[in-house]
Amino acid sequence: MKYTPAQIANQLNVSTTTLRRYEEQNLIPDVPRTQSNHRNYLPIHFQTFITIRALLKGYEIPVVYEAMRKIKTGDIGQALWLINNQQYKIEVEKQRVDEILLMIKSTDFPKYKNVTLTDKMSIGEVAEMAGVNTSSIRHWEKEGLIHSERNNENGYRVFTIQELRKILVISSLRKTIYYIEHMKKLLDNLDTKNYTQLEQSFQLAKEKLNSQLMIQFEGITELMKYVELTRKEQAKRE
Repeated sequence: MKYTPAQIANQLNVSTTTLRRYEEQNLIPDVPRTQSNHRNYLPIHFQTFITIRALLKGYEIPVVYEAMRKIKTGDIGQALWLINNQQYKIEVEKQRVDEILLMIKSTDFPKYKNVTLTDKMSIGEVAEMAGVNTSSIRHWEKEGLIHSERNNENGYRVFTIQELRKILVISSLRKTIYYIEHMKKLLDNLDTKNYTQLEQSFQLAKEKLNSQLMIQFEGITELMKYVELTRKEQAKRE
């Protein structure tokens, strides 16, 4: 069976320009041409496009592109490891969300990631613990979400344990809570130890991660169909 670019574009609800871009990015197998130099897509190309679209819903663009290039060159194993690493990251994020919710509710908060906490932590220290850039910390302070003191000796920012709690909350929920005012209200709840709304927000964050995981597995389903077709094509050539 053969397909024209328009046929595939219509079925996937994308433009033919998008299909050409994937081809230019070296993501799909070589495409045969007609005598009039028109593209003749085969079933393996159709599945390749389906796979790309499915993976892009749940994985980072550079990872998807690199994985598809690896498969094209025959390095299927490395492509699967790239995808697996993305799934590992989402698992780590879920564990982090669970840990931080327990931690911010804890009265005794002496350590985090084996680091002894103080009320004079540097911006670099809190950024590393939260897994964000120092520029993010500065931005959140500028928005009024957090507050720092100044070291009397050198004038550098220092953060208390309570501010670290806020930073951990922001870093965990920033992909779920999009509006500054909503985040401020949650942080006010943290100050007053009103954890009901916070727990709901963390639950929403976990549900979003669960949804992303489901989408990732749907992408893997299409990926394995493409891998199977690729292996069959390789076997024909051997």
